[in-house]
Amino acid sequence: MAKSIEDMRKSRRALASYDYDQAEVEKGYTGKTLYINISDNTIKSKNVTEQMKDIFIGGKGFGLWYLWNGVKPETRWNDPENEIVISSGPIGGITQYPGSGKSLVVTLSPLTNSVMDSNVGGFFGPYLKFSGWDALEIQGKAEKDIVIFIDGDKGKITIEEVDIDPTASHLVSEQLTELLAENEKDKKNISIVSSGSGGENTNIGILNFSFYDLRRKVARMKQAGRGGIGTVFRDKKIAALAVKFSNLSGRSNNPADPSKIAKTGVKITREINKFDDEQFRMRQIGTANLMTPMNDYDLLPVHNFKYGSHPDAAGLSSDTLRDRFTQNMPDGCWVGCALSCCKAVDNFELKTGPFKGEKVLVDGPEYENAAGLGANCGIFDANYVIEANFYCDTYGIDTISTGTIIAFAMECYENGIINKEITGGLELTFGNADAAMELIHQMGQGKGFGKIASQGVRRMKKIFAEEYDADPAFLQDIGMENKGLEYSQYQAKESLAQQGGYAMTNKGPQHDEAWLIFMDMVNNQLPTFEKKAEALHYFPMFRTWFGLQGLCKLPWNDIVPEGNAQTDSPEKIPEHVQNYVDIFNAVTGKKIDQDEMIRQSERVYNFQRIFNLRLGFGTREHDASPYRALGPVTEEEYESRSERYDKQLKEDLGIDPTEMSITDKIKEMRKYREGRYETLMDVVYERRGWTKNGIPKLEKIKELGIDFPEVVDVVKKNL
Repeated sequence: MAKSIEDMRKSRRALASYDYDQAEVEKGYTGKTLYINISDNTIKSKNVTEQMKDIFIGGKGFGLWYLWNGVKPETRWNDPENEIVISSGPIGGITQYPGSGKSLVVTLSPLTNSVMDSNVGGFFGPYLKFSGWDALEIQGKAEKDIVIFIDGDKGKITIEEVDIDPTASHLVSEQLTELLAENEKDKKNISIVSSGSGGENTNIGILNFSFYDLRRKVARMKQAGRGGIGTVFRDKKIAALAVKFSNLSGRSNNPADPSKIAKTGVKITREINKFDDEQFRMRQIGTANLMTPMNDYDLLPVHNFKYGSHPDAAGLSSDTLRDRFTQNMPDGCWVGCALSCCKAVDNFELKTGPFKGEKVLVDGPEYENAAGLGANCGIFDANYVIEANFYCDTYGIDTISTGTIIAFAMECYENGIINKEITGGLELTFGNADAAMELIHQMGQGKGFGKIASQGVRRMKKIFAEEYDADPAFLQDIGMENKGLEYSQYQAKESLAQQGGYAMTNKGPQHDEAWLIFMDMVNNQLPTFEKKAEALHYFPMFRTWFGLQGLCKLPWNDIVPEGNAQTDSPEKIPEHVQNYVDIFNAVTGKKIDQDEMIRQSERVYNFQRIFNLRLGFGTREHDASPYRALGPVTEEEYESRSERYDKQLKEDLGIDPTEMSITDKIKEMRKYREGRYETLMDVVYERRGWTKNGIPKLEKIKELGIDFPEVVDVVKKNL
């Protein structure tokens, strides 16, 4: 690592540069994309066409379109032609409506070998756009570590070698912010994208997008966490991306109707100020507010998703975590976000690892981190979770996948599939925080058993079966992955709709497509297959829309307006849906309605499904679920909810369980639940306009206007 910022400044060596006239943002778009090939250091501008804006909108849509045109059917994640595309979207960057600072990252995943998208906060996406670019498209591989600088103030792009150690992401963000800033005030104008040593040593690398916290005087980070995007980043030898933009204003997006945006923003900000403290307490706890209700409703993943609650859950309760967060600080990850859910623990003294003894700022833990790293591994120690959260972030590894991987390893250890000889002495029993922390360090540093765990659950199953003679069927049942991506942290056994919301995704089981547990299990709003299918059509499409626009979904349903319960569809928060229609029209000058909003998403969603087909995936077999997500695999699982399961056998199947063995009960329950899931797939596919094999029908893609010749060709080959 460079000895000082001055040493770093002296070490900078430009490999290529590109001067440009900054394109003015007009109604949410600049009309330009920045293309960089780091194999030959090509830097050029591409035009954004009207067709792109009409069909792919922005964000994830732009990412998919550029990636489709940049790769071939045989391209794999570590081939030079694989791309990383970052794009915000037309609404992204407005400062008058909360949650408007998101951007989407798209690439081919080392976990799934297919298309991956991940959303992220921080300043990079908006600053990229205001620097003149609707998207950043990176292709190729560098020979040595490089840093890409986008100077939106001077209109200059450089690819450089810089003497910086890329292994600790929080230091990369802090040092590059210091390097590029002219003074303390200028630091807020800079955003850094980096990964860490975990990006080099695992398949679950993340990207950290920085934002400068003026009160705390530190560069904080938000994560594009899913699917190994950071692994692709480091495989390309990118140490960091940096953008600088100093002229942010409420008019930077140059919207068609700024007064409409302001009026809509004032309305929801008033709701947040009035109701947040009595509803979800996002400003106090952030997403960690879910820890207590998830445990109360038997939805918290415990012991590799065996159970949904635990008597020690108070150690990670919402209030326990709230007490660790620094209160009364502005915790938004983009300007103007009154929801302020981006919580942090200040001055946390680390007990382990390369930064032992240092006091650091920890971003989070959010719900997924606490549930995955903590409860799912049987660890209910807030200090452990906070430290694990920090190290996952700075190593650059996905907290969701890490939690699910360690939980899977622990269950395998407790079943004798792996032992101390295999783990290098780690006693991976549920609840062993010391062993879990050591495994995180090993994964981040590429050492010991961590080299096996870092490959992900799908590859671990293969290794354990082939090398340790484990039962492949049992591993398949308890290995919580679908399409190669580890499950995020909700217990779905009692929600058929959520089972579909996980396994019928395009990218793998991530809750950002559909979170239907409360509607389905708690409130019983989806009693029929048809209602479940309608929800599994509407909500994935609606949530996709956020990723096209540069929006966070939390202001949609984590604050509820007065009178929402009396509307026809309270689960949709219709007043907020209309807010988003109004904002889109106000930014772009277009006149869409709520139906067209869903159609915008349908175009991109179906295109991504077809993209998967092009790469050899995307059919019914890839929507199969591990049985652990559907029902009880083991006797102890069944016994933990025996009253519930016995009642279901009797009432739903007409079977008297009184004289049955647990083995027979599990067998009958499995037949029933797997059959329900197969029926659900049939009904959902029909609702989405797909064949029984999960392929979009030709008439569907024509209706959506995505019947490009190459798209039609892919569909025809798979019908």
